[in-house]
Amino acid sequence: MTTHLDQPTAWGPPPTAPPATEPQQPAAPAPESGEPKQPLLRRLWRGRPEDPRWARPAFLGLLLATLLLYLYNLSASGYANSFYSAAVQAGSQSWKAFFFGSLDAGNAITVDKPPASLWPMALSVRIFGLNSWAILAPEVLMGVGTVAVVYASVRRRFSAPAGLIAGAVLALTPVAALMFRFNNPDAMLALLMAVACYFTARAVEDGRTKWLVWAGVAIGFAFLAKTLQAFLILPPLAIVYAVCAPVSVRKRFGQLALATGALIASGGWWVAIVELWPASSRPYIGGSQNNSFLELTFGYNGLGRLNGEETGSVGGGGGGNTGQWGETGWDRMFNSEIGGQISWLLPAALVLLVAGLVATRKLKRTSATRGLFLVWGGSLLITMVVFSYMAGIFHQYYTVALAPYMAAVIGMGAGLLWEKRSELWASITLAASVVAAASWSYVLLNRTSDYLPWLKWLVLIGGLAAALGLVFAGRINRQLALAAASVGLVASLAGPTAYTLSTLQTGHTGSIVTAGPSGASMMGGGPGGGGGRGGFGGGMGGQQGQNQQNGNGNTQNQQGQGFPGGGMGGGMPGQQNGNGSTQNQQNGNGNSQGQQNQQQGGPGGQTGGGGGMGGGGGVGGLLNGASVTDEAKKLLEADSGKYTWAAAAIGAQNAASYQLATGDAVMAIGGFNGTDPSPTLAQFKQYVADGKIHYFISSGTGGGMGGSSSGTSSQITSWVEANFKKVTVGSATFYDLTQKASS
Repeated sequence: MTTHLDQPTAWGPPPTAPPATEPQQPAAPAPESGEPKQPLLRRLWRGRPEDPRWARPAFLGLLLATLLLYLYNLSASGYANSFYSAAVQAGSQSWKAFFFGSLDAGNAITVDKPPASLWPMALSVRIFGLNSWAILAPEVLMGVGTVAVVYASVRRRFSAPAGLIAGAVLALTPVAALMFRFNNPDAMLALLMAVACYFTARAVEDGRTKWLVWAGVAIGFAFLAKTLQAFLILPPLAIVYAVCAPVSVRKRFGQLALATGALIASGGWWVAIVELWPASSRPYIGGSQNNSFLELTFGYNGLGRLNGEETGSVGGGGGGNTGQWGETGWDRMFNSEIGGQISWLLPAALVLLVAGLVATRKLKRTSATRGLFLVWGGSLLITMVVFSYMAGIFHQYYTVALAPYMAAVIGMGAGLLWEKRSELWASITLAASVVAAASWSYVLLNRTSDYLPWLKWLVLIGGLAAALGLVFAGRINRQLALAAASVGLVASLAGPTAYTLSTLQTGHTGSIVTAGPSGASMMGGGPGGGGGRGGFGGGMGGQQGQNQQNGNGNTQNQQGQGFPGGGMGGGMPGQQNGNGSTQNQQNGNGNSQGQQNQQQGGPGGQTGGGGGMGGGGGVGGLLNGASVTDEAKKLLEADSGKYTWAAAAIGAQNAASYQLATGDAVMAIGGFNGTDPSPTLAQFKQYVADGKIHYFISSGTGGGMGGSSSGTSSQITSWVEANFKKVTVGSATFYDLTQKASS
C-alpha cells in the first residue's frame, strides 16, 4: 500500500513518491450494527484499530518507564526549592494563602510568580501531609503527562516508533529529568506549552474551533504558572493557524479571536481578582515594588528579563553581551554553562526541522504534516532565540521549556526521513542528523572529561558507524537498515541518558540547580543545588570551580576565580590568593567566610563582608536559606500558637527554612531578595505592637540584597537590634520582640 506524508504510517518499507494531493486521514472502521463495544481497559491497551498491536503497549511502557525513572531517589531533594515549598505548606494550611500564593499562612507576602504551579502541590500536601514526595510527585506526573502529549502529537501524523522516539528524547533530556522532579513553576509551564502545541496542531489538521480555544486555555493557565514566558510561542502558533488552517480566511481570524478570548479569560480571572481585591486585606505581591501584580508581570517578570533592568533584582544583564547571568548570543544554548542541560540533540533537531520543511514544501497550504513541523519547530526556534539574547535573569533550568519542542521535532523528522529513506537525500540527511548528535555529544562529554571518559568515544564511533549504514538504508535489506537506525538512536541518546542518570542520583536543593554530573556547569549550583557564584556581599565572590554539598545543606566552593569587589551587597572586599583562587565555605544561615587564603591578592574574592542577604549572606543565603538547629526550632515553636507569625526574617529563603522546620508561619521581610518594600517599618512596628510577631531572626548586619541603609529591610533590622532583647541559640541570633532590650 502506498503511504503519504499526511497519513499516519507504520514503521515499514520505504514508500513511493507522495501524490500531489493529500487524502484525508483514514477513519477507523465503524463497528457493525449490534456488535458489542470493546471494554475500556481493552481499548486502552489495544489503542487504535489501525495501529500495530505492539504500539499501545509500547507507549504505555514508555510512560511507566518515565514514571519509575523520575520517581527514583525522589526524596533525596528534600523540600527542593524551599521558597516554593514554604508557599505550598502555607497553601495547605490556609485557603487564602492557597489562592494568592502566599509564602506564609499569615499572608504577609506572595511568591514572585502567579500561584497556579503551587496549587497541585498544595492540594497534595493537604491530602498526604508535608513531605518531599507530596511536594515533588505532582511534578513527576506533569513530566509523564508531557511525554504523553508529545507522543500523541507526533503519533497522529507519523509512525508509532516516531512517537516513541519523541517521548524517549524528552524523558532522557537532562534538564527535563531535573525539572520534572523539582518544585519550580517550569514543570507546569512545559506541560501546558506542549498541550497548547498539541491543540494547535489538531486545529490546523481539521479547522475545528474547539481545538484552538483549548490551546488558548492552555496558554492562559501557563501564564498563571510563569507569566509572560507562556506567551513566547504565541506568534508561531497564531501565524501557523492563520496561514495553514483548512477553513476560510474570515473563519480563521474569527477562531483566533475566540482563542484569544479564551486565553484572556483563563489567565485573566485570577489577575482581575487580585487587582480588584483591596490591598489592605490581601498579601503583598512579592517581587513588585508597588504591590501590583501587573507591575510584577511587565517589570521584574517581563521586560526586565529581556533588557536586564529588573527592579529589585539580584542583578541584571550588566550591559553588552556578557552580564551577571552569562553571555548572550546565538550560541548561548550550546556554551559551557547551558550546553549540557539541553543541547545534546539540538543540532540534530535543527537538521531534521529543515529536512521536514524541505520535504513538505510542495504540499498544499493546508498540509497537516507541514503544519505540525511549523507548530513545534516554530516554538523551538522562537524560544531558543529569546533565551539566547535575553539580558536579564536567566538560569540554566529555564531551558526545560525547549525539551518538548525539540523532542517532537526529532521524532517527526526521524519518522519522515525513515519513510523516505529510499531517496538518497533523505538517507543522507538522516545520517547527518545522527552525526550531528554523536559529534556534539562527544564535545559535551569531553567538557567533563573525568565523567565516564570512555563514553564519548563509544558515542562518536557508534554514531559514525550508524550514519554510514543509514546512508545506504534505502539500498540494504530492512533488517540491516533497522540495525543501523537502532545503533544511531542509542549513540544519540547515550550522552543525555548518562547525564540524566547522574541527575537522578543526586538531590537538588536551593533556587539555582543544574542537571548532570558535578562540574558539568560552570555557573551556579551543580547537582547539589550549590551556592551560585559564591556570594554577593563584597564583590561577586568566587566563581564556581567545584561545588560539594554535605548532608546538612552546607556548600563548599573550591578554587573559584575571584571577581572585583564592591559588588551588590556593598560589603568589604574579600581577599584573594596569588592565582585568584579562593575557598568559600558557606554556613547554614547563608554567611560566607573565605578561608585558607595564602596571599593577599587583588580586590576580589568574596569572603563574606557586610552586604548580601541581611548583611552576611552571600548568594547562598539568598538562594538556599538557613540550616535550622533543634534548639532554634524549639525556641520558635514555644507559644507559637499565640502569634500570627512565629518569627520574621530578611529574605524568603531564610524565612522558608524556619517555616518548613517548625510548621509555623514566618514572615519574609522584603520577599525573595529582601528588597521588596514590605512590610514598611511603620507596618512592622504595628505588627510588633499588636503582638503578632514573636521573634526576629538575625541574618547579619545590614539589610537585603541592595545593601542600602535606607531600605525597608535595613530599617527594620536596625530598629529591632536597637530595641529588643537578643537571644543566641548556637550560632543563630534571634531578637525577642516581646521583650525590650535592657539599657
